[in-house]
Amino acid sequence: MDTRERLEDERRRTLRQLASLTRDFDAVVEASLDSNADDEHDPDGSTIAFERSQVDSLIQQSHRHLAEVDAAIERLDAGAYGTCETCGRPIAPARLEARPTARQCIACASARR
Repeated sequence: MDTRERLEDERRRTLRQLASLTRDFDAVVEASLDSNADDEHDPDGSTIAFERSQVDSLIQQSHRHLAEVDAAIERLDAGAYGTCETCGRPIAPARLEARPTARQCIACASARR
């Protein structure tokens, strides 16, 4: 599978995951409408609030990943995919295999931590 196919496949997978998480979030919200609105005194309220927060966090993470995939596709279209945005050297193929959205080589990514 070539780079474009891998990125497009990752984009489709992320969109499916986002749709599933959105359905989960909607289900949690709907369930909370049927419960006592007082999270502090309702034994299930804190659980529902926690679940809602967890699913929302996963949705936000999926949105960020989708943006990273889209940016990688843009770099591919511009001919800049696989080039470190910091030092301009090539990003190792093994790194791109493991993390197709990588913007930096390992050395630059490690230096930033």
